[in-house]
Amino acid sequence: MRSNAIERWSTLPELVASAADRFGDAEAVVDGPLRLSFAEVGERISCAAGAFADLGIEKGDRAAIWAPNSAEWIIAAFGLLTAGGVLVPVNTRFKADEAADIISRSGAKAVLVQQGFLGVDYTLPSSWSGRRPPVIDLKSDFLSSGRPFSRPVDGDDISDIIFTSGTTGRPKGVMMNHRQNLRLYQEWCDLADLREGDRYLMVNPYFHTFGYKAGLIASFIRGATMLPVPVFDVDRVVELIAAERITMLPGPPTLYHSLLSVPDKSMLSTLRAGVTGAADIPVELIRRVHEELPFRTLATGYGLTEAGTVTLSRPGDSFEDIATTAGVACDGVEMRIAEDGEVLVRGYTVMQGYLDDPAATAEAIDGEGWLHTGDLGTVDDAGRLRIVGRKKDMFIVGGFNAYPAEIEGFLLEHPDVAQAAVIGVPDERLGQVGKAFVVPKVGSDGPAAGLDKDGLIAWCRDRMAGFKVPRYVEFLDELPLNATGKVMKDRLEASPR
Repeated sequence: MRSNAIERWSTLPELVASAADRFGDAEAVVDGPLRLSFAEVGERISCAAGAFADLGIEKGDRAAIWAPNSAEWIIAAFGLLTAGGVLVPVNTRFKADEAADIISRSGAKAVLVQQGFLGVDYTLPSSWSGRRPPVIDLKSDFLSSGRPFSRPVDGDDISDIIFTSGTTGRPKGVMMNHRQNLRLYQEWCDLADLREGDRYLMVNPYFHTFGYKAGLIASFIRGATMLPVPVFDVDRVVELIAAERITMLPGPPTLYHSLLSVPDKSMLSTLRAGVTGAADIPVELIRRVHEELPFRTLATGYGLTEAGTVTLSRPGDSFEDIATTAGVACDGVEMRIAEDGEVLVRGYTVMQGYLDDPAATAEAIDGEGWLHTGDLGTVDDAGRLRIVGRKKDMFIVGGFNAYPAEIEGFLLEHPDVAQAAVIGVPDERLGQVGKAFVVPKVGSDGPAAGLDKDGLIAWCRDRMAGFKVPRYVEFLDELPLNATGKVMKDRLEASPR
């Protein structure tokens, strides 16, 4: 699916300059009252590059952006890249100490923030040791203070360091270069059906690969209008879809659940394409999206920070294929399943390594170039990947391997279950058994009245092998999620039985 367009650029600054030439006066960014064309965005990025140069950013220097989705985030990120710098996005959900750990380890020479967002002032903790990088408010005049500037960079230069989500350990900095980003997200545009002139509502956070690369980089490749959403609110999203005639709307499965509950579906009539991904998407959700919403395509895929997008579904895939598999490998990407069930990936998309951590890099990428993802999966005869769980999540019940994602999938088929997460807990006789954390569906009379622990366990026994059946159930109002929608199971593990 490679397009010859990728041969024209070897770096992200070249892509931005090309987009200004190719799309000119077409609308590039809409952020509240601010509307900028591709030419205007290109000019602002060039001036931002000058501001970074004036700040002392040299080629290869790093700067962090710890801020929500906005036009300024876009201009700052690509301005930094145009100055030859390396982008370090920081999770907006992080507290000061968490952010400081990443900013310090990245060696960032500046930190860009949006002060006052959701009433929060983004500041480094007083305990910071060593040289404190300047903290610059994106809403100040910093980005416009420089003169037009660019510095030569090479396609093999590191362009960004994105830290892993850290749900199973301390976050590690994943290094990627310009060339691999450009090649992969050109193909993503093809498979996700992103088109020139699309209006792309961006609910995925820019500090994450899905928001930054499958969002911003893809939009500069295709000439799609970028509409950043700083905080997801379904009513506001519906208003924007209707007012801005949104055509492209990727996001987690919960996004599409929210859209299905919108009373006036006519407000969604312009939606054409979406992309999602998770190990446990109910087939019923995909069927309802196709039947009740105007999407013509809804792709699913599998990816990780260390290798970007690995697989995507293909046009013509059935509801069941889209819901239960993550599609087939992208062009130039090899994938196989190891003897223990772990998904291994090899190819040009695999990271350049973890920042300042050769031991962890060697542990993740073996001598033959295979990235050990930590995910467990299967591949069918058509090459479609099915994720069954995390290697670290798997627990053993009396000698049988139990995969939380599979059990969660069963639980989500219960008519009164809205969300579910399963972990293994100690058991004297069996070693470990499953415990389910369940969020009931809410009806007009409140939470599902007919849902009780014993009844749900009995329901499970009718549908899955005995060793998979959760021995314990705890009902919650909500699951603890990080900013990218992943369940933070370490929080659940702290919960008493």
